[in-house]
Amino acid sequence: MKRRQSGFTLIELLIVVAIIGILSSLLLPNIQVAIQKSKQKTCMSDIMFIATGCADYIVDHGSWGTIEQNGPLSNSGAFVDALYTFRLRQFPINDPWGNPFSAYVGAAAVASSVSGIPAGDCGEDDFLIRSFGRDHEPGPLHTTFNPGDLEAGIYGVTTVADFDEDLVNWSGSWIIAPRVAKKESET
Repeated sequence: MKRRQSGFTLIELLIVVAIIGILSSLLLPNIQVAIQKSKQKTCMSDIMFIATGCADYIVDHGSWGTIEQNGPLSNSGAFVDALYTFRLRQFPINDPWGNPFSAYVGAAAVASSVSGIPAGDCGEDDFLIRSFGRDHEPGPLHTTFNPGDLEAGIYGVTTVADFDEDLVNWSGSWIIAPRVAKKESET
């Protein structure tokens, strides 16, 4: 009497591996977009957190006075020290991609931070918070503010490359940011 061995044949294993490979190739782009979207939302939340601290500071002090901030944030400095008292949790220095947030305070710094911001529209109480996105570089597409077309800095997110775009908040308003998807009930 011949005894039958149990187990999988090589063909069966190859078919299972091929199916897993096909499924993972279909799901991988969606997973990458979901991870980047999560980082982008966290980044926008952190920018609003810093912007709220800036607004609180301006409400209490009226202007930035002697505080200067014109570029990447660091763990120490007058700007971070001034805002730290208005925040209860740790102050975010880096965006979720590991790049320092950039902050600009006062009329001259804000006007020179993003191309297209009219110097005459900036005051000593203005501030601008910026993340350079996933690629740590300006743009690639939305690098200019157009006061005549407020939708010019709003972009769609459809591919992983769209997470390279900047996120820019000027005195509490988004001037370069992703388009918020409308709920089905709003369309």
